[in-house]
Amino acid sequence: MAYLYLSFLLVWFLSKSFLGEAQLNDQATLLAIKEELGGVAGWGDNQTDYCRWEGIRCGLNHSLVERLDLSRRMLRGNVTLISNLKALKELDLSYNNFNGRIPSAFGNLSELEYLDLSLNKFEGSIPVELGGLRNLRSLNLSNNFLVGEIPQELEMLAKLQDFQISSNRLNGSIPHWVGRLTNLRVFTAYENQLVGKIPDNLGLVSELVLLNLHSNQLDGSIPKSIFAMGKLEILVLTQNGLTGELPEEVGNCRGLSSVRIGNNKLVGTIPRTIGNDTSLTYFEADNNNLSGEIVSEFALCTNLTLLNLAYNGFTGIIPPEIGQLMNLQELILSGNSLSGDIPRSILGCKNLNKLDLSENQFNGTIPNKICNMTRLQYLLLDQNSFKGEIPHEIGNCVKLLHLQLGNNFFTGSIPPEIGHIRNLQIALNLSFNRLHGQLPSELGKLDKLVSLDVSSNQLTGNIPPAFKGMLSLIEVNFSNNFLTGPIPTFVPLQKSPDSSFQANKGLCGEPLSFTCANSDPADYHHTVSYRIILAVIGSGLAVCVSVSVVVVLFMMRERQEKAARSVEIEDEGTSDQPTIVAGTVFVENLRQAVDLDAVVKATLKDSNKINNGTFSTSYKAVMPSGLILSVKRLKSMDRTIVHHQNKMIRELERLSKLCHDNLQSEYQPDWPGRLSIAIGVAEGLAFLHHVAVIHLDISSSNVLLDAGFKPLVGEIEISKLLDPSKGTASISAVAGSFGYIPPEYAYTMQVTAPGNVYSYGVVLLEILTTRLPVDEDFGEGVDLVKWVHGARARGETPEQILDARLSTVSFGWRREMLAALKVALLCTDTTPAKRPKMKKVVEMLQEIRQN
Repeated sequence: MAYLYLSFLLVWFLSKSFLGEAQLNDQATLLAIKEELGGVAGWGDNQTDYCRWEGIRCGLNHSLVERLDLSRRMLRGNVTLISNLKALKELDLSYNNFNGRIPSAFGNLSELEYLDLSLNKFEGSIPVELGGLRNLRSLNLSNNFLVGEIPQELEMLAKLQDFQISSNRLNGSIPHWVGRLTNLRVFTAYENQLVGKIPDNLGLVSELVLLNLHSNQLDGSIPKSIFAMGKLEILVLTQNGLTGELPEEVGNCRGLSSVRIGNNKLVGTIPRTIGNDTSLTYFEADNNNLSGEIVSEFALCTNLTLLNLAYNGFTGIIPPEIGQLMNLQELILSGNSLSGDIPRSILGCKNLNKLDLSENQFNGTIPNKICNMTRLQYLLLDQNSFKGEIPHEIGNCVKLLHLQLGNNFFTGSIPPEIGHIRNLQIALNLSFNRLHGQLPSELGKLDKLVSLDVSSNQLTGNIPPAFKGMLSLIEVNFSNNFLTGPIPTFVPLQKSPDSSFQANKGLCGEPLSFTCANSDPADYHHTVSYRIILAVIGSGLAVCVSVSVVVVLFMMRERQEKAARSVEIEDEGTSDQPTIVAGTVFVENLRQAVDLDAVVKATLKDSNKINNGTFSTSYKAVMPSGLILSVKRLKSMDRTIVHHQNKMIRELERLSKLCHDNLQSEYQPDWPGRLSIAIGVAEGLAFLHHVAVIHLDISSSNVLLDAGFKPLVGEIEISKLLDPSKGTASISAVAGSFGYIPPEYAYTMQVTAPGNVYSYGVVLLEILTTRLPVDEDFGEGVDLVKWVHGARARGETPEQILDARLSTVSFGWRREMLAALKVALLCTDTTPAKRPKMKKVVEMLQEIRQN
């Protein structure tokens, strides 16, 4: 008995000793990790309990580290040391800047159940050693730069429930063993270079809930197995090369909410079993080779919000039963061979905001009660055989943004009631019909309209002078009619190509060669050139990260140019030594550390250049005291600055006292992250406008992200110093970055708060589309704003211009992105008075996030 007691004490003593040693090892490992990563916020020193450090959770009785969460910290460095935390069950390193290969030593974390390395810059292949993590339930390696094939060794992860490897550069095929993972619930491998067939056993032995394989090079048919267990909720297979038919087994999944199989090579009909999927909210099968009739069983999917069957080979009529879908918001049937009339039952779909029946063979008339769909914003009926008159009741569709009725057989006159649709913005297209009579002057009330096309009709009379009220007009086409008289003197008309007015024998005036009246000669003026250099110096000692805390002003005057000659702005590099006219350091404890002469000299060396912005170039300046500063050298020239130096210094001092969280890469956030960035930038601008500061260069290059991914608006320092209405600076130097400049600047030369809103709208479009504001792919003379507005003309829906990497993840994200797109369209309205104030923009975006 005594022997057994002693043995028990010995085991207890050894286990306690082992535990104590392991605890010390974990603490030492964490301190080493902290040092390797250059510091981790919220982690203490040797004197604190590491189990209480931010992102760390220990086991019972504060024993060993079981959870380590370092996500969203913009960390970089070697993470191999983490493999020494032997008791680790959860490891989250997502949303950081870790690069290099994934440490093979992670395969030694035998207790690990959750591993998330997504949204980093890991490269190389997936380590085969990860196959040793036999307890792993969730593996997320998405959004990295991983290459190679999916390792066979991962077959040993029998407990795996969540397997995500999307947005990498993986190749090869999807291994057959993935279908043998009996616990698999989620499998995403979209946006890779995967080829071959989807395994025909996938979902056969596991209750698969989500399958997303879009944007690969997969072929073969959609396997029936994925519907076998009846648990599938989300299916996304868009942008592949899949063939065959949609299996009837799709009807097994009563909880199926989203089916996205567009942009493939699918054939056959839609199975009538689709009506069994009563949870279906989203069905998209556009750009395939599907045929037959649109099945009426869709009407049984009472939650259906979007039905997109565009660009297939569907025939027959629209089933009247579709009108039973009270939640339907978008019905997109363009590019098929559908015929007949618009079912009157559809008029009962009160939530419908988009009806796209373009490019079909419809031959009926437009119902007089078309506007019973009170939320209708997009009515696209072009390229059909519709006949009869355009109903005057069309003017009751007051929420319409886009009206396409071109290429039909409409007769009668253009209803003047269209002028009541004051929200009409994207386009009004009545071209290639048989319309006659005069152009209604009421159309001039459409002050938001961007594109007007009434070409190829039988219209007579003149172009009403009231059309000058179309303040947002960019594209017009009056060609191939019987119009007469002078073309009204209105900039959008004179800037249009003469082809927009051709084949109207009675028209004259610019831009046609048939002159009606003499034009006044252009005004001539010249300018005087000054070289101004403004150095704005930021320091890590700043109390407020939003603005600069040290300001030095110095300048030199160039030689006077001859009065009759234009001025050219010199290159930044100059051999002339500038003279310090005034110098001010606003932070008292930095005054001794700043050497103004050293600041000046730093801006004269290209080797010190850090960044080149629209208004300024940033330089690194090392003070004799050892203090390192960031110096901004102003490029622009403005007479106001020369004559009002003291005012400018006072303004800079005022700006140095402004504080707001959102003033002041290669980061690729998810949609909630992007929305937060958009809101943060909007909040920063709203604050600036509240304190009467107009930003001169709203652009994505001036939106910085701090360590917590909070957006900071930069280059506000000079936003109250330049007055473009009085100065001599060039447009490009004052108005902001190319692609962000509001259209009204061309004739007002004023930088305004509504102009800021327009520029913000461009940034928001960048966030939504991940497109540059100016891109050669858009075509000559087309920027991002015009490209977005021209989506329909290219046969694209608003959904197709969104960043597919995000909009295809979930219907919720897609809905939010479409709502944000509407905000961006409001912000980029070409009529300044129609743009919302930044405070309202903040409210709209916050409402999107809250809902």
